Amino acid sequence: MLKGLTQRRETVLKIIVSEYIATAVPVASETIFRNYPLGVSPATIRNDMAYLEKEGYIARPHTSSGSVPLDKGYRYYVESLTKEAELPLEEQYRIRKLFREMEEEFERRLKLAATIAARLVRNAALVTFPKSTQCRFRHLELVALQEFAALMVLVLSEAIIKRQLLSFEEPVTQERLTGMANKLSAAYLGLTSSEILAKELELTLEEEQVSKAVIDVMAAEDDLEYEEPYLDGLRLMLGQPEFAHKDRMLSIMELMETNEWLASAFVHQSRDIGVQVVIGGENRDETLRDLSLVFSRYGIPGRVGGTIGVIGPTRMDYHRAISTVDYMSAILSDLVAGVCNDD
Repeated sequence: MLKGLTQRRETVLKIIVSEYIATAVPVASETIFRNYPLGVSPATIRNDMAYLEKEGYIARPHTSSGSVPLDKGYRYYVESLTKEAELPLEEQYRIRKLFREMEEEFERRLKLAATIAARLVRNAALVTFPKSTQCRFRHLELVALQEFAALMVLVLSEAIIKRQLLSFEEPVTQERLTGMANKLSAAYLGLTSSEILAKELELTLEEEQVSKAVIDVMAAEDDLEYEEPYLDGLRLMLGQPEFAHKDRMLSIMELMETNEWLASAFVHQSRDIGVQVVIGGENRDETLRDLSLVFSRYGIPGRVGGTIGVIGPTRMDYHRAISTVDYMSAILSDLVAGVCNDD
């Protein structure tokens, strides 16, 4: 029993939340009496519901209707789930099998994770690309495009690849570009942008130009809070009764087309790995106020990490969402560890 409610009132609240999640229909006291053997009269159940309403856990949309959970009720319900939410073993096995069979690049596995999560929770799911707390240099290639232009291909820690066009004042051959790339790769291996900036190295004008471009790209990567996430299941989410109104559907779609909402949505997120739940009005962004987010960091704590999460109406199956996000974050953490061990 969680602090704040008697055992019976807690049971009544859990019944209301679970019934409403399943049906999207307000829950009446008669429904609880008829379907759940609580050992008390309908009048006692009505009294318990009146108490829950007075304390802000539930509300009645209309005077004569049943009750629906409010954010406080969902929060109480979620806190009672966090220690018991786990995906069934057969689903865990099926997911592991899918990832073992997918011999693809890391990005495709992230997309697969978003797709699996969306299908399991029947709502939208997203995965952000794992990001280092501070990226490190791994390798540099320079490819001649024209007499005065080259393509810089910069490989950073955790298999992040950045490309940038460079223009030179003097013509440069492929042989000269390869020599510069090899020299800088040997000198900068394993360094951060600040360490490269502080490193004393004798460079030609062209090498200085390339070195500055490398530092700028790495610094920009360090400053980038969220890249465009892999998003799946938006149609599943918008198919819920809560989004039947066209205006609400359009506002959600417009929000998801930008990345600015990510920082606001995950403002509660800690750096530790573990499932976190933000319910309705707990969101800072007004557009997210009738949505709930269930998300977790994945990766290697203190070194590299991303976020996997599901998004849906406050009337979402939190048990399913928490167990899915928890398990998928473990899968992705294993994948990141594998990539890092190959570095």
